[in-house]
Formats: sequence, structure tokens, C-alpha cells
Amino acid sequence: MKPGTCPLFILIPLLQLVIPGSPECSLDTIVENKIKDILNGLEYNPSATTKQLVCTSITNSGKLSSCPAGMSVTGCACGYACGSWDVRQEKTCHCQCSVVDWTTARCCRLA
Repeated sequence: MKPGTCPLFILIPLLQLVIPGSPECSLDTIVENKIKDILNGLEYNPSATTKQLVCTSITNSGKLSSCPAGMSVTGCACGYACGSWDVRQEKTCHCQCSVVDWTTARCCRLA
């Protein structure tokens, strides 16, 4: 290699820094722009933050108590101190003790 060509290899990168022009986008810039585009595309739904939980209790005699349409069981209670129950199909409380005089379903929905 000729001695005069070495300074050119050093000079070329320096010239690229001095010459005005648009530099290529960095990965950070691309990711930042993509995040901004996604965030700008999100819809804000103010009604979602103002919803309230509305609950009621439904008591029936026997081992079963069901919630009205549009509501789901959030808890159950059974008569004669029975503490063994399960929820069937998200709508019905079922007390599992052999003797139960009443069953209450706690039913809730978002309104």
C-alpha cells in the first residue's frame, strides 16, 4: 500500500461526519417512532373507567339458587351452617350438604 493512501482511509469517515445530509435512521429512532404510532392509534374509552359493580343476593329454599340473566355468581351461602358449595355454569349456587333449608347466590354485573 502506498503511504499516501493511508490518510484517505482516515479522512473519508471524517468527511462523512462533516457533510450535511440526513443520516440513516437508527434502530432506536425506528422503535421510538413505532411506539408513538401504536400509542396514537389506541382508543381511549372513558366509560370503561366509570363502570360500577352492581350486586344483589338471591335466596331460594333448597340446594340451588340462580342469578338473573346478565349477572354472574360471585359467592354462595347455605343454610344449616353448610360451608360446602360450588358454582354451576357461572349462574347457579349449589349447596353440597345433605340437609340444607336455603341457598343464597351473590350475583354481580358491571353497569
